[in-house]
Amino acid sequence: MKKKKSKIKTNSNLKDQKLGQTKNSAKLVLFVFGIGPIIGIIIFLYSKGFFNSPTI
Repeated sequence: MKKKKSKIKTNSNLKDQKLGQTKNSAKLVLFVFGIGPIIGIIIFLYSKGFFNSPTI
């Protein structure tokens, strides 16, 4: 009985480690695809002069 419990614990530990890696990679993907386009839009608008004050 004790051996079976130890096997279950090691399996759950492996699942937790895999889940942690999945969560970290999901956070990375969300950061890249969430912040990346915003930075790209800001660079594009800056290159077109959107943030320059208008001269009258």
